[in-house]
Amino acid sequence: MTRPRAREAGVWFGDLPTGTRNMITDVPGVRVGHCTLVRGSGVLRPGIGPVRTGVTMILPHSGSLYERPVKGAYFDFNGCGGLNGSPQIREFGVIESPIGLTNTMSMGAVSEGIIRYMLKENPGAGVSGDTIIPIVAECDDSYLNDAKGLHVREDHVAEAVANATDVVAEGAVGAGTGMSCYDFKGGIGTSSRVISTPVGKYTLGSLVLSNHGEGKELRIDGVPVGRLLNQPQERRVEQGSIVMVVGTDAPVDSRQLGRLARRAVLGLAVTGTSSHSGSGDIVVAFSTANLLDRFTHEGLVTQHLIMDKDLDVFFRATIDSIDESIINSLFKAETVKGRDDHVVEALPIEATLQIMRKHGRL
Repeated sequence: MTRPRAREAGVWFGDLPTGTRNMITDVPGVRVGHCTLVRGSGVLRPGIGPVRTGVTMILPHSGSLYERPVKGAYFDFNGCGGLNGSPQIREFGVIESPIGLTNTMSMGAVSEGIIRYMLKENPGAGVSGDTIIPIVAECDDSYLNDAKGLHVREDHVAEAVANATDVVAEGAVGAGTGMSCYDFKGGIGTSSRVISTPVGKYTLGSLVLSNHGEGKELRIDGVPVGRLLNQPQERRVEQGSIVMVVGTDAPVDSRQLGRLARRAVLGLAVTGTSSHSGSGDIVVAFSTANLLDRFTHEGLVTQHLIMDKDLDVFFRATIDSIDESIINSLFKAETVKGRDDHVVEALPIEATLQIMRKHGRL
């Protein structure tokens, strides 16, 4: 039986309407692809398996990101994690590559995979044009995966890009294959909101790679579900991390995207975590409006931007969308047994919904 998304099960996430799919791909042009690696079982044999990992690629628009980068920003709320390419985002306020998500020790392979993919698309890069700085973020899946085996390869990046579509698989897929969330199985989750402003309608979407929190912390719509559920018997030693990606087609600049990125952490907080000391809680934000042209070297750049006073609804959309994305990652992920027979159980949906009903939330 297919596990429902949280909203399909009746969970409430604020008053703003969702996009058609309720996914980050509701932002026009955005696509997401996964490559999922599952091999072997039983005792860990480094370099052989078991393998429970993968790659997720977010493509902000359908054209060349090298030729037309998107506006970007990032925020590291708790910096015990990695984000390749972050200095360039900070310095220039742009993202010029697909955004890659993977396990901690595969960041290098995914970075090289992105570079090789972009070199095929842009043969002048590094010769007559600028070099490529890929954007890659990570979480640690070593509780379930043979992380020492470095099983993610460059061709897996190409496969994830080739698989990119506007329908996003959630749960234990792609980079989320070996991830845990609040001691239950986590991984990929996504959501979106449609925003009305005095100057028009825009879409904001989010995607998370959830790998954070203790079971007792989990809250859904304010209900302390984690404390009221039977806790999983097996628990990881460390309790981090999460990568949150926010995308929009609203005309905002990198400074304003930074403001959105900081609000994403409020959506994370709604789900209960205290952001543990060893957790890498990182946000990447982008806008597909006001695309830059790498090959324009003269003249002034003129842009239209949302006024700051009209950003409040975008803040609310970010918070609610991140909240829902995290809970979707829990609802959609199925139980996974990994290395050394470590098991991370799926969130028991019916028991969760019974608790929600008792608290008058459904």
